[in-house]
Amino acid sequence: MNNFLEDFLRFIKTERNAALLTVESYRNDIWQFFRFLDLKENDDGFSFDYLTLRHYLAILKEQRYARSTIARKLSAIRSFLHFLKREGVLENNSWELVSSPKRGKKLPRFLFQDEVLELLDVPPQETLLGCRDKAILEVLYGTGIRVSELTFMDISSVEFEQGLIRIYGKGFKERIVPVGSFALQAIAVYLRRSRVQLEKKNKKREKSPALFLNRFGERLTARSIRRMVHKYSLRTGQRLNVSPHMLRHSFASHLLNAGADLRAVQELLGHAAISTTQIYTHITKENLKRTYQAAHPRA
Repeated sequence: MNNFLEDFLRFIKTERNAALLTVESYRNDIWQFFRFLDLKENDDGFSFDYLTLRHYLAILKEQRYARSTIARKLSAIRSFLHFLKREGVLENNSWELVSSPKRGKKLPRFLFQDEVLELLDVPPQETLLGCRDKAILEVLYGTGIRVSELTFMDISSVEFEQGLIRIYGKGFKERIVPVGSFALQAIAVYLRRSRVQLEKKNKKREKSPALFLNRFGERLTARSIRRMVHKYSLRTGQRLNVSPHMLRHSFASHLLNAGADLRAVQELLGHAAISTTQIYTHITKENLKRTYQAAHPRA
């Protein structure tokens, strides 16, 4: 089955332009299903009915997987099975009788404006890494981009005069987003004070086009950025375990609270569907409710 799986992963990467993280997620989810079916790498086929798939989903539920995770795994398996059906490996499509678990509505976690400002002030700007981290936090909050999009940024991605940055989102789709003066200033300071020194630490003496470098002069990874944000959030004593994605949620909710148009926020975030952006309208309603309860004498 390994050959069929590799063909499928190659298909979603080339034909659907899936991101590398998506491809690896599909690989892991499908291999987990293979292990459930007791399939080996050299098996050239398999058969099962929809009851087998339902049993697998029931086991995932017993193992306390979140509904969203189970739905994602089922989606990956379905896509693979459709591919096998198209290739003539499977003869039936009974798996389509299995419905996805209903996802519970979960509001994105976000920070209030004063909490964000407190976080932005934590990095020590007199150090190489602190200067870099200040710029990273300003960009994440000032643009609402994903952490993966930030890691793909090169120096040439920033257009200082126009106040814009070029981003490559999911599926490497390009979009242009505005960036504020605070983030631009932080980037400029980082380029002048910190990045030159970090680049010299590259043992291969190779010049990287990447905007943000690690302590070894190489392109910074998403995992390192997540650790960095978490580290600074601990220093502020934040009520939440702050992540880069929480800054994205905060960016969107703060714009909507200030009266920004939902369609504009959708474009800034790079959402394909407006329904994805609409979740933030629930956040603004929660803010209004909290303000009312705190301020109205008869609340």
